[in-house]
Amino acid sequence: MIKKVAIQGIQGSFHDIVSKNYFLNAVETLPFLTFNEVVCSLAQHKADAAIMALENSIAGSIIPNYALIDTNELHITGEYYLDVQHNLMALSGQNIMDIKEVHSHPMALLQCKVFFDQYPHIKLVEDSDTAEVAKRVHDQQLLGIAAIASEAAAEIYQLKILAKSIQTIKQNETRFVIVERHQNSSATINKASLKFMLDHKRGSLAAMLNVMSDCKLNLTKIQSLPKIDTPWKYAFFVDVTFDAYEDYQKAKSIMTIMAEEFKVLGEYKNAKQ
Repeated sequence: MIKKVAIQGIQGSFHDIVSKNYFLNAVETLPFLTFNEVVCSLAQHKADAAIMALENSIAGSIIPNYALIDTNELHITGEYYLDVQHNLMALSGQNIMDIKEVHSHPMALLQCKVFFDQYPHIKLVEDSDTAEVAKRVHDQQLLGIAAIASEAAAEIYQLKILAKSIQTIKQNETRFVIVERHQNSSATINKASLKFMLDHKRGSLAAMLNVMSDCKLNLTKIQSLPKIDTPWKYAFFVDVTFDAYEDYQKAKSIMTIMAEEFKVLGEYKNAKQ
């Protein structure tokens, strides 16, 4: 059965590449320019699943996406790590000195900042999506404007790559999560994404972390977000891996008691094994 998968970006975007790799091409992608639109399409049953970037090895967490998954009562059912290589591309017949502006997603610009320090004549302009800019350059035949996007986008939109792999750190991975309306029933579950809130007193977070350690959980990620309606109070989002599901169940039962609020955002297979 072909799944309808909502993605941020169009054909040739990194989310598009992940959707095809994860679902092995058995998908119909529904492109949107913002993550808000992606989540709405899933919540309104227009899509069966969604792909959302959650963190990058250079730029860190994409914090608003944690809140989108949480507030819309969605579930993380899988993850995929993509080696993200950023390429500078433009219409053929030009070289890098002909380029006056580079338009791209803010995250891509941030990851390539050091490269552009060499070219002070180039103005960096934030845009909605990497591949969408590549398409616009092609469709409108924009001279002097370049995009930062994937090799797939350069091929699809017939652009010349002026410089390959321009990101500051060459090993540049982004972690994407697969999000659905209901929890995955996969037999292979050895990772979980959790959210909890604690009483604002000394040692409360340390005690929670000790429970994870005592129950043989490996903490792979911790991220705090402020609770908007309660100043100086925070929710913690954590990812944990485990060898035995029984250890995780034990930890979960204890953490539920200890936390003011406890929620499972997803249980799924660890992609880093």
